[in-house]
Amino acid sequence: MSETSNNTHTTTNTPPPNAPADAQGYWRANVRIIIGCLVVWAVVSLGFAIIIRPALMGIRFMGTDLGLWFGQQGAILTFVALIFFYAWRMNKLDKKYGVEED
Repeated sequence: MSETSNNTHTTTNTPPPNAPADAQGYWRANVRIIIGCLVVWAVVSLGFAIIIRPALMGIRFMGTDLGLWFGQQGAILTFVALIFFYAWRMNKLDKKYGVEED
């Protein structure tokens, strides 16, 4: 009895057609953008709204104290701004590495 191999699946190391030539550089830049956005998110939501709120209580902004404003509206506006910033930076990064969308 002879053994035959029916292994039709082959693995190649060729990247997908739209992969950047410097995939590690692209990924590194992407992670830097993500970490930057997360730092801004943490500073605004945790820092301004919770941790340093007592120091911001004496500062009046739009009819309320600044700490409360950051907790209620400032954090939400910052999150929306981060979404647009991330999309803008990723579009620039995609163009730089030649993987932009049509």
